[in-house]
Amino acid sequence: MTISVLLADDQSMVRTGFRYMLDAEDDIEVVGEAADGIEALRLARELRPDVCLMDIRMPGLDGLEVTRRLAGPGAADPLKVVVVTTFDLDDYVHAALEGGAVGFLLKDAGPALLIEAVHAASRGDALVSPRITVRLLRHFARSGGAGARRAADPREQGLTEREVDIVRAVAQGLTNAEVAERLFVSLSTVKTHLASVQGKLRARNRVEIAVWAYRTGLMDADTEGERRPERR
Repeated sequence: MTISVLLADDQSMVRTGFRYMLDAEDDIEVVGEAADGIEALRLARELRPDVCLMDIRMPGLDGLEVTRRLAGPGAADPLKVVVVTTFDLDDYVHAALEGGAVGFLLKDAGPALLIEAVHAASRGDALVSPRITVRLLRHFARSGGAGARRAADPREQGLTEREVDIVRAVAQGLTNAEVAERLFVSLSTVKTHLASVQGKLRARNRVEIAVWAYRTGLMDADTEGERRPERR
């Protein structure tokens, strides 16, 4: 299956570079380009691409607002948006992910990570530039407030023991395939559990699952080693 991609960046050289890298992949096709936020919003709604690669600083509407309209809580049929920017600023990262983005990359991440982010987004996974992931999650942990920052009791959310294992693995940044390998279960089983977790936590994507895990202190509980997976 070919993954359709929309590029939104106000710099033509950046769009050309991204198109060159992505079109070299057999399973990725760039279906449109936008040089400003208004055009990005229009094309995204018109073309309904599998993945939108969105810059932040654009004329008309900035990428954060476009992301919120396309993928945020109010979006009727949300699209998958990966924000790709030059600016490694915490406020941008937090706003992008809370606005519904499923990934956040820096433009100097390189072609391999860019391509991986497109594939991850199309699968429903999330990818954040490795150098900001830990900093990001620590921020969410600190910003949860005293009420939220307590040792989580997953039973209050109706999570099973296996689902808690899945949540912890996702919060550590593992992909679905890596979670399956760690827990000795099939990929389809992981996807089934993730769908159940998202419903119980009312999380739109795996980024929000990870944020919940850190904000509630779940990642601080039972930290004396990894929980031993059950073989099935």
